[in-house]
Amino acid sequence: MAALIHRPEYAGYDFGPEHPFTPARLAMVLDLIQSLGHTLSPIAAPAATREEILTVHDEAYVAMVEALDRGEARPEAERFGLGTPDNPVFPGMDLAARWLVGGALHGARLLMAGTETRVLQLGGGLHHAQKDRAAGFCMYNDLAVAIQACVAHGWRVAYLDIDLHHGDGVQNLFYGDDRVLTVSLHETGHYLYPGTGHIQELGTGPARGLSVNVPLEPFTESESYLEAFDAVVPRALEWFAPQVLVVQAGADAHFTDPMGDLALTTQAFQGLYRRILDLAATHTQGRVLLTLGGGYEPQVVARVWTILYLTLMDLPIPERLPQAWLERWRDRLGPEPGSTLHDPVPAYPELPGREERNRRNRDIVARLQDSLFRYWL
Repeated sequence: MAALIHRPEYAGYDFGPEHPFTPARLAMVLDLIQSLGHTLSPIAAPAATREEILTVHDEAYVAMVEALDRGEARPEAERFGLGTPDNPVFPGMDLAARWLVGGALHGARLLMAGTETRVLQLGGGLHHAQKDRAAGFCMYNDLAVAIQACVAHGWRVAYLDIDLHHGDGVQNLFYGDDRVLTVSLHETGHYLYPGTGHIQELGTGPARGLSVNVPLEPFTESESYLEAFDAVVPRALEWFAPQVLVVQAGADAHFTDPMGDLALTTQAFQGLYRRILDLAATHTQGRVLLTLGGGYEPQVVARVWTILYLTLMDLPIPERLPQAWLERWRDRLGPEPGSTLHDPVPAYPELPGREERNRRNRDIVARLQDSLFRYWL
């Protein structure tokens, strides 16, 4: 079993009705889990304090968030990544972001206290937020604050990012810290935001070899993705020997997501979750903290994150979606939402160029391994 962290205030992290990072995604997941007959009793974690935010973010940046939250006009706001289309200003944004950070931080503390081994923060995953600016829908980096708390506890932390986009904020914040391993599998930055996450980004100083990036070709399918995961992640964890695994579990690598071009199925996501739990059992005495993240196709994020919850809780995966849930969310699900929790098999027609894509992904993995082994041996 796992501990679930969530509170209604998470819905306040809302950039507006036209923004893709909508809190309705979480509402759909919560409703679907309960519609499947599961009673939820989430832990209502406290909001992170200003001091806790400052463990990873600059004072000047936090002060800018607070000033804009108070309604002050600050022409230099865009220099901090605020007031942009990705990160528009909205009332209550400082506290809204601190609620999300508080959830991840509380999850880390449950693991450190030994009261839980699996924790799911049903929200957050704000992996693009940088030390001194907002980026990519992310204001405060909840993952980095949780990781920093684990490091202060004396733990070596392995961070795993399966979001469609490179986990650049977390990587940058720990790029020279030899107590943190960051591993990100993502669509190559040659074509996709944030344009980083190349295999040459290996860390610096004592942390050289601790930033591990697997940039995958557009239209990479489940088999090739999982092959790359299996070739890199277990070896990295075995070498680093962490005490805890922190995971950003974005759902936007699904083949229908509008933000990018990876082509995972729901079955592949379930396989990823099983692998993550097995790796935690092998390397961290089962200790794992997971957050959510990206995911912009409503019917997909609801299904994928429900599968995540059921897998963590060791619950069966049902075949059908509840009809009442489909009716309640019809306006968001679109005209043909399907009636099953998993994708149909096959989920889509065969994509052209599969063999060449798979070959390129194997080449990327081989080149990455060549670069890393000199540090790992």
